[in-house]
Amino acid sequence: MTGPVRITHPFHPQVGQEIDFVMQRPHWGEERVFYRDREGHLASLPARWTSVAPEDPVTAVGAGRVQFRVEDLIELTRLVARLRGERGADGGPEV
Repeated sequence: MTGPVRITHPFHPQVGQEIDFVMQRPHWGEERVFYRDREGHLASLPARWTSVAPEDPVTAVGAGRVQFRVEDLIELTRLVARLRGERGADGGPEV
């Protein structure tokens, strides 16, 4: 990866800002971008929240009108169910 890396996630407080890219690698079960924050500490973001990842087709077609991807809403539903302690018929979170 060369060139500037920009935060693209619409709800990230630093959306649109360039970060001091260090590397990209899998971590915590997903591809992550590691960078130096303003204090010089190593930090990371999901690669899909940056310009490193290709733009999501649903977001591109939605031209800014789509606030959430279906896969993110499904994951949010699972997280809420897990936090509530709800279980589905298969023993997993009810969706």
